[in-house]
Amino acid sequence: MFLTPEIIAIYILDIIFLVFASFAFIISIMIVKKWDINSTSELQYSLEKRAILVATIIKYIFILKLPLFIFFVFTADKISGVITGAMCAAGVVNSISFGLWLFVFKILNLFIFGFWIALHVKDMQDEKLSFTKLKFSIFIVAFVLLVVEIFYEISFFSSLDVDKIVSCCGTLFSVASSSSFSLIFNIPNNVIITTFYLIFALLVFFSFLKKELPFLVINVIFFIVSLLSLILFFGTYIYELPTHHCPYCFLQREYYYVGYLLYITLFIGTFSGISGSILRMLRADYKKIFYKTSLIFNSLYVAIVTAYPIIFYIKNGVWL
Repeated sequence: MFLTPEIIAIYILDIIFLVFASFAFIISIMIVKKWDINSTSELQYSLEKRAILVATIIKYIFILKLPLFIFFVFTADKISGVITGAMCAAGVVNSISFGLWLFVFKILNLFIFGFWIALHVKDMQDEKLSFTKLKFSIFIVAFVLLVVEIFYEISFFSSLDVDKIVSCCGTLFSVASSSSFSLIFNIPNNVIITTFYLIFALLVFFSFLKKELPFLVINVIFFIVSLLSLILFFGTYIYELPTHHCPYCFLQREYYYVGYLLYITLFIGTFSGISGSILRMLRADYKKIFYKTSLIFNSLYVAIVTAYPIIFYIKNGVWL
């Protein structure tokens, strides 16, 4: 087992999350089974008080998970200095067979917990608390995913071996790699870039049409295509090196931590579009401000990544 102060802090927070989330999970099951807003029984009154407590617990878990995700990346990047072959977080994450799945669950849980908070806010604005059963049903699923994430995270850090030689990001994110990442390098740059701007154009189009379902789907696709285009094309202009495709290195100081700005704007933009569309479909009176929020942050992301190749061309007169 490999321990650092950062890893110990993550372990402690994982245990705290697990304890409080388990308590919230048990109460959520009771609420889903026995909630009746029209009842005046003592049980219903008790459930209403417990629902407030559980909502508070879930809110604090989400509030802590946001910076903890960034802290996880920071920790993986920091310990790359003591693992042979690793140059950044990529080598550390991929040194464990399920490292990529850990990242998938972390991102998925951020979206789900964030949506839960948005649904809870809407529920509290409804006199009949129409979404109470739904939101606690969602949390039951979220709890299972959270447990999987915590299990993966503890197993991940417990399995790290400082004596093991791992692949660097330059090897992992290349066409010659034997990892699953190598498959995406079969996509030509012109195809991924055309797709990226086409999807963004559709996102703008549906934001003005105010069509929830297409807007939701487009945001999901935009999130995936944005990550692919960042790895395959835009990232090379951030590094100013055509062979460097790592999605982690531009989180480092050498690149002014621009990766954090990119990922945060992309998350806010797509999350606003996805969660807002779902809430709008659940309640027609849900405010349409999410269209503007999603469009602003997604446009900001597009503007930033587009600026890098343009500036490079202006400075050097050639494309990579």
